[in-house]
Amino acid sequence: MESTYKKKSQIADVWSRFKRNKMALAGLIVLVVMIILAIFADVIADFETEVIRQNIPNRLQTPCAQHWFGTDEFGRDIFARIVHGTRISLQVGVISVGIALIVGGFLGAIAGFYGGAIDNVIMRIMDVFLAVPGMLLAIAIVAALGSSMTNLMVAVGISSMPSYARILRASVLSVKDMEFVEASRAIGAKNMTIIMSHIIPNSLAPVIVQSTLGVAGAILATAALSFIGLGIQPPNPEWGAMLSSGRAFMRDHPHVVLFPGLSIMLTILVLNMIGDGLRDALDPRLK
Repeated sequence: MESTYKKKSQIADVWSRFKRNKMALAGLIVLVVMIILAIFADVIADFETEVIRQNIPNRLQTPCAQHWFGTDEFGRDIFARIVHGTRISLQVGVISVGIALIVGGFLGAIAGFYGGAIDNVIMRIMDVFLAVPGMLLAIAIVAALGSSMTNLMVAVGISSMPSYARILRASVLSVKDMEFVEASRAIGAKNMTIIMSHIIPNSLAPVIVQSTLGVAGAILATAALSFIGLGIQPPNPEWGAMLSSGRAFMRDHPHVVLFPGLSIMLTILVLNMIGDGLRDALDPRLK
């Protein structure tokens, strides 16, 4: 009972500090709206008739009451495509960061806990990954595996993995010699139990912040790969692919690239604002 109360009080304390940051709170509200749009995208606009099907007589219409963001070069409603693109971008961002966090975080925790030769081997492998620019590594993986949403998430996740390994390793090094870890060893707990039940949960604060910022980076990487033709393939409504297909019309019909570009910018801005707010809320020195 006391542990549950303490956990609730810690969460309430973090939330209290987070909501003092008005920019972060505004970012959270916008993100919630985007998540709702992604969940109910099929209710807002039918995928087959409004997002995929071409309607050439309505091509390149400017924003109006019927088409809030106008139509693209194939007569498809840009607002409907952006709403469905929100689902794709958030899905790719969250899953790719999840891959990076699970694989990289676990390797970092193992390296920090055991140290010695295991630490050297794992971190030197991570250094090899870090020696290759993340975007170049993602391009190489997608080019090798082929262009698909699954391969894109794997590529972005693998290219982001080393940063999570290094962050969690540093956190584990600062936690593994604390009293509660020694107490677990004293009662005979196995190393893997200590890592999963005590080390990782008490090392998550910096990882949570990095994950929030990492989702923003993953969405940007997804848009960049789709822009050069290695990500989500048309006619799927991914924002980077929409920018790529509409750039030929941006001089006379700027709305074709304006709204996908604003969507990418707003999403990255919102996630960075939330990340900054979480960093301040989870920092014990700022209590």
